[in-house]
Amino acid sequence: MRLVISWLRDFVDVKASPEEIAGTLALRGFEVASVESLPDGDAVIDFEVTANRPDCLSVIGLAREVATAFQLPFAPTPATRRASVPAGDSDRIRVTIEDDELGPRYAGAVADITSVASPAWMTTRLQAAGVRPISAIVDITNYVLLELGHPMHAFDLARLAGAEIRVRRAKKGEVLTTLDGVERKLDDDMLVIADRDRAQAVAGVMGGAHSEVSAATRAIVFESAYFAPASVRRTSKRLGLKTEASARFERGADINGAVAAMQRAVALMESIGAGTVSGPIVDRYPAARQPARLHLRRARLASVLGATVPDADVSRILRSLGLDVSNAEDGWDVVAPTFRVDLVREIDLIEEVGRHHGFDRLEPSFPVLKQPAPPPDPRVARDSLVRRVLTAAGLSEAVTFGFIEAKAAALFESDAARLSTIANPLNAKFDTLRPLLIPGLVDAVAHNRRHGRRDVGLFEIGTRFTPQGETRAVAVALTGAVTEHWKGGARDADFFDAKGIVEGLGGALGLSLQFETATTPYLVAGQTAAVLSGGTRLGVIGRVMPAIVDERGAPKQDAVFVAELDLDAASAAAIVRGDGVRPLPRHPFVVRDLSIVVDAALPAEIIRGTIQAAGAQSSLASVSFFDRYQGKGVPDGKVSLSLRLTFQADRTLTDAEVQTQFDAIVAALVRAHNAVQR
Repeated sequence: MRLVISWLRDFVDVKASPEEIAGTLALRGFEVASVESLPDGDAVIDFEVTANRPDCLSVIGLAREVATAFQLPFAPTPATRRASVPAGDSDRIRVTIEDDELGPRYAGAVADITSVASPAWMTTRLQAAGVRPISAIVDITNYVLLELGHPMHAFDLARLAGAEIRVRRAKKGEVLTTLDGVERKLDDDMLVIADRDRAQAVAGVMGGAHSEVSAATRAIVFESAYFAPASVRRTSKRLGLKTEASARFERGADINGAVAAMQRAVALMESIGAGTVSGPIVDRYPAARQPARLHLRRARLASVLGATVPDADVSRILRSLGLDVSNAEDGWDVVAPTFRVDLVREIDLIEEVGRHHGFDRLEPSFPVLKQPAPPPDPRVARDSLVRRVLTAAGLSEAVTFGFIEAKAAALFESDAARLSTIANPLNAKFDTLRPLLIPGLVDAVAHNRRHGRRDVGLFEIGTRFTPQGETRAVAVALTGAVTEHWKGGARDADFFDAKGIVEGLGGALGLSLQFETATTPYLVAGQTAAVLSGGTRLGVIGRVMPAIVDERGAPKQDAVFVAELDLDAASAAAIVRGDGVRPLPRHPFVVRDLSIVVDAALPAEIIRGTIQAAGAQSSLASVSFFDRYQGKGVPDGKVSLSLRLTFQADRTLTDAEVQTQFDAIVAALVRAHNAVQR
């Protein structure tokens, strides 16, 4: 909102400089974008107004804030006068509201106009506020919009069929060419302003070209109305049409300010000789809306602010902001005017008092604790542990959007990851809730590749969404070279790097992990594994399909390995570890290495299971794989696996005992898998 200082002084006689005004309002919660001096000696302050303060998208709204901040009277000058036009029925225009849910109030007035140019003072102010002057009538509607924050529109009366205005929903498939010359197809949940035969404007957004005021227009119908914010917001977004009017209506205009805006427009029109009103204002207001009645407790005000604000200051601040205040035994009874749509609770009044009393004047203090703090959510500590483990593994944390485009989501859809679309998306790029974290990480990898970074290791902790509900998950993505090892040079990441990261994470979370071959639509067959713990499937590891990598913007020859685990399921499957201290083993362990040749398609987990079953009654303590080889010396279709077997007991084992147990394990592998010892 660009506030012209000379315009501001029509409402409050403030002597402070534009910089002082900007600085003072900045301390009261307003973001100042810039302060600009104009050649004619005037100045403009550009404010970024938050969505909850539509009343400050106007000169009068900011004037109230300035008057309160500088403790000055809010005193509009004669230049801001409004005409005294009575309400009633007109013999020149008939107004009917057919949908009072989306259009609760509509006021119209007929005026006979003459062809005059807008005065210099008006065009100068409009230009300073960033609005291009067009014609006297259009300039008047824009002037009222900026001054009072209430959008208006003018129709050419001669172009309204039947001299009639109907506030109704659009007919399905109805077409309207708006003032910008674009033909727009309307839906039946959009509100339009129509005449007897056709739609003439998209309510609260933009007028139609057919009834546009032109140089040939001799009589107009002024429109000043109120439209449901949600309806305007939905229509504006669906049509891709953002206007000054829609920006105000979708935040909440003043339903009781429609007639006041009309009277101001009539006064401006008559003062510049652009025309005269003909007949009364036709005001259709089926269900009058009453101002909100609130109660502010003195004790609650002091408790929230941590300081006592004098009663006289509380009353002064609230009255200066346009509120009706009366004293009560424990505080104040307050009537919030309808232009303050943000004042709905006691805490809102406390904020107003705090802002203008000065947050900088509040001494630091501890809040009063009325009950014990709730215990910390265990997921916070769990996620922090996951973050430390993955960062220690050399990965960088990524934060991607929970909304993704349907095209990207469809690439990763599966039976376990059904899609949930958004009914009212921000734009086409964010029309689907992510079913997995992997799509966002793949896009992040592609982004890094496009910027010349080949070696990428990322992880993300976040929420994913399916029609069945929300789950918390962690995902990993790797591509390019892994960290150079002390024993040799760098090498490209592979499936086992991703698997190793998952195993390390499982150990930190107290999980006993198993891996099984699996098929997933978006992962390469033969390079995919399901991650399980105690029979519960936690997630998946694998290489992303090259076609998907290419589709998302990375070179398709890049091998991108990903993993994703359900953290909620992992927490449920975790083994509870006691806090007791266990003594270190008193007896030595014995290590035997074993190399065997087996079928390449045989999963390592099955081999592990065979070994553990064979050594169940022995002193076998652990089994680990440390090498996998295919190539010279190994037959086609076979693979050489190297394992390390650790034996330990509550006494010192002899070589003979260990050899007997070792031989039993080898024999079990030969029987079960036709293994050949190397």
